[in-house]
Amino acid sequence: MKSFVYDALPSRIVFGKGAIESVGDEMTRLDCKRAIVLSTHEQQAAARQLASQLGTFAVGLFPHAVMHTPVEVTDLALRVVEELRADCVISLGGGSTIGLGKAIALRTDLPQIAIPTTYAGSEATPILGETELGVKRTQRTLKVLPEVVIYDVNLTLTLPQGLSTTSGINAIAHAVEALYAKDANPIISALAVQGIASLAKALPVIAEDAANEEARASALFGAWACGTCLGSVGMSLHHKLCHVLGGTFDLPHSETHTIVLPHALAYNASAVPEAMTRLQEALETPEPAAYLFDLAWRLGAPVALHQMGMLEQSLPRAVDLAVSSPYWNPRPVERTAIAALLADAFHGRRPRTA
Repeated sequence: MKSFVYDALPSRIVFGKGAIESVGDEMTRLDCKRAIVLSTHEQQAAARQLASQLGTFAVGLFPHAVMHTPVEVTDLALRVVEELRADCVISLGGGSTIGLGKAIALRTDLPQIAIPTTYAGSEATPILGETELGVKRTQRTLKVLPEVVIYDVNLTLTLPQGLSTTSGINAIAHAVEALYAKDANPIISALAVQGIASLAKALPVIAEDAANEEARASALFGAWACGTCLGSVGMSLHHKLCHVLGGTFDLPHSETHTIVLPHALAYNASAVPEAMTRLQEALETPEPAAYLFDLAWRLGAPVALHQMGMLEQSLPRAVDLAVSSPYWNPRPVERTAIAALLADAFHGRRPRTA
């Protein structure tokens, strides 16, 4: 076995049906008494219900989280945090809300309790991506890692099928890139395979029966496993492309990951034979990139960037940004090949393995 380094992330995980009932106890463990509850506008009713459950432990809401964590929204939230004299942040929702909680924690050092309602996996990572003036920048620091993550299977039972699929494939993307990360290690690789397999098996069941608790639990566990992979090792081309497309062209996060993943994986396939073998086993297919494309198509998820409103004339700029300051990648990032990859993703063509 090769030598490796593995840094375990210092986060507490509470997983199970009805786990949200433990929020007050977790606040007590953190010695906190004045929580601000964050959500998107769409989930503010659930945030109000949580605040009511907490009683005097909740001092207010901020239901204005949006995609890609724009700094101007964070600035508004920080003013509310200060006015309420909040001593902790509770983020109820998907990656947008959890990203806002992280941005607040970065600037205030307030402890976070994250309660994910999708499969995005951001809650398991010390990574924050923020958008300013149309550019998305990412940083890694333990200051943004939530102290507590509460996974309540019940909260995912009403997650729409479309979002279940795209946030689930988004999570799979984290684990796929972890398998061929520059700092990959056998612990995270084993977790990646388990997370990918859990989600790949659960998502088709959820598409047929959204209230299937066993499938929902498997998907939620897979989301944690894949998010932990993202938080533990570096990412490559896929995440660079998605940050460019999301931050610059304001494309929806999970849908963009779903569209790009098969093409980024096909681009790297020839350079990562060991990772491809693991993916073949996890997905039970000889063609992982094509399988992921077909899975998205079969479950009704978008497979083309033009479906997200991206314009074809934006492709040259996307290529320029993708090849400038690229993330480490197992295959060289070449302009002509990246242009072909993005064109395929734009038009929704099946991925081409180099």
